[in-house]
Amino acid sequence: MTNPRIPGVAILLCALAACGGDPPDPAKFAVAAGVRDTPAEPCARREPLRIALFGDLHVHTTLSSDAWNYDVEVRPRESYGYAFGESILLPPKDEAGRGTREVRIDRPLDFAAITDHAEFLAEQLLCTDPDSEVYETSVCQGIRASTAPTDSPLGFKIMHPFPSREEEVCGDGSICDRATAQGWAEIIAAAEEWNDTTAACERTAFIAYEYSSHRLGSNLHRNVIFRNRIVPKAPASYMDLQREWELWELLKQTCIDSGTGCDVLAIPHNSNISNGRMFGVDYPGASGLEEQAARARLRIALEPVVEIMQHKGDSECRRGLSDVLGTDDGLCDFEKFENMAFARFGDSEPPGDCYDGPLADWVPHLGPSCLSRRSYVRTALVEGLAEEARIGVNPFKLGIMASTDTHNALAGGVEERSWPGHLGIADGPLERRLAEEPGVMGNVANGPGGLIGVWAEENSREAIFQAIRRKEVFGTSGPRIQPRFYGGYGLAADLCESPDLLARADASGVPMGADLPPSPEAGAPSFAVWAARDPGTPAAPGGLLQRVQVIKGWVDDEGGMHQQVVDVAGGENGARVDPATCRPEGPGESFLCGVWQDPEFDASKRAVYYARVVENPSCRYSAWNCLTLPEDERPSGCEHGIMQQFQQERAWTSPIWYSPAGP
Repeated sequence: MTNPRIPGVAILLCALAACGGDPPDPAKFAVAAGVRDTPAEPCARREPLRIALFGDLHVHTTLSSDAWNYDVEVRPRESYGYAFGESILLPPKDEAGRGTREVRIDRPLDFAAITDHAEFLAEQLLCTDPDSEVYETSVCQGIRASTAPTDSPLGFKIMHPFPSREEEVCGDGSICDRATAQGWAEIIAAAEEWNDTTAACERTAFIAYEYSSHRLGSNLHRNVIFRNRIVPKAPASYMDLQREWELWELLKQTCIDSGTGCDVLAIPHNSNISNGRMFGVDYPGASGLEEQAARARLRIALEPVVEIMQHKGDSECRRGLSDVLGTDDGLCDFEKFENMAFARFGDSEPPGDCYDGPLADWVPHLGPSCLSRRSYVRTALVEGLAEEARIGVNPFKLGIMASTDTHNALAGGVEERSWPGHLGIADGPLERRLAEEPGVMGNVANGPGGLIGVWAEENSREAIFQAIRRKEVFGTSGPRIQPRFYGGYGLAADLCESPDLLARADASGVPMGADLPPSPEAGAPSFAVWAARDPGTPAAPGGLLQRVQVIKGWVDDEGGMHQQVVDVAGGENGARVDPATCRPEGPGESFLCGVWQDPEFDASKRAVYYARVVENPSCRYSAWNCLTLPEDERPSGCEHGIMQQFQQERAWTSPIWYSPAGP
């Protein structure tokens, strides 16, 4: 399934490794010489009203040091193979060093990106290569002896506010520069090999990496996705840049503004374990409204979307947050990974609010240790409205997507019944995958994660990247639900009965990710949302749909943050799951559609709206796993004391925003 039209891999490797010249300088991040995008053939399938494509933009292979810790030896090329239908082998290994668990995706993806950590890419390659000049150093021996990131000499460097490389391995830096170029070249070559530029347009592979800041114990990770093959010579690492705005500035300078055709975006993830820092509004180092507005503009230009779910849980919303008014949304209890970390408090109350006073940016945290509305996407969307009123820019005008963050190289491997874990040997055994103890890696709080969906004209890099850039993108918790969301002032109440529903909505409204124009006199917007269920496969049929909802957020005159959740199609239907068999029971729908007009619309106030599509209840992967064990052999996770036994899978659309005319 390789692509015969790629440039010679040897030429590509040479260009990235600066063959015949000085080693690449990571501080400069110059565009790779000789690497230029070539026009693709037009796709045979192209739809002006756009098609739903599913992918995974958050995937780790053995080039990520934490995946290697767990005996995962799948390389980027093989991981792309898994995404598009080939099998791979996972640990534990046999005597010959080969994985003993053969796995294959249930349905190939349309697109994918391997996002190995930029941090320690060099050290990982150098310390696992017996021919390396630093292989026998004490640091390399410590890296090879480690069985978890916390055991490694590198483990806590991404938490240190001023990290440094290991001189014993990197020397003056040139050794690690060359090794980084080698690893980056492998990542690029794999994406180029699998990206289909023929008219068939069967699959799209993006060049990408992860920037993994865990500064002072708070997650601030980003996945960096390039539009085409014009990319920098080296990925940007937390070891080089300790602040996220430095990453944005670098990407803008060395890619977007380089004049080479390079284009890039960054996708933040796991705000749920950021201790309120992912969506902070303190702007460290920026003085005055003008500098704050400039940073906000830079942020939203580089980060148009956010990852709302992955294997470390759901970041949409949380119940009981301070200063959040309105609907008590029970569906916010879904996949709260952070509850496992909070369980270390025993029977006491959950942790208190995160400190956000002076110098809050310098308060250390040991993992998620406090609650904040700035850790969740829904409240960040509303916070962005307040910031727009204050500084004239909305830094959180974010589209919504999801992915897996697999460390087993399982790009798109989200099927609940057959999920083999995400951390190699750490959660390969069922008893580890079902452990309910906070300190166990890969415990029951983890899950398969989700998928990104886009509405694009065709399956190509350009079309998909532009769909993400314009935020016509959605996330799912795993199923391939297809939601559409439109807003406008002329949407007919009977739109759902129309045989040309999509064409009429597209002609008279704006799609997810867009802005509503200022309100006409005495006019309130309407929103049309519809969704088709995931049919699934014969072995794992998809769930029926229960309801479609619109979520509205706004800020009142006193600064209070409000949320409202409205069922616009379907509703509570009594569907349930038989716990003895995981068999779903009760009614549901294959297609739902509704049109809702906001009865409390105030043309003078900013508002944000997005849609959520919810399936009937189904078994979580842990419940499926528990059924394979005799009752007297089931581990603690089978009691589901922290994570739910049953779940309601879902999809989230990107929002539609409204701002009044004038300042």
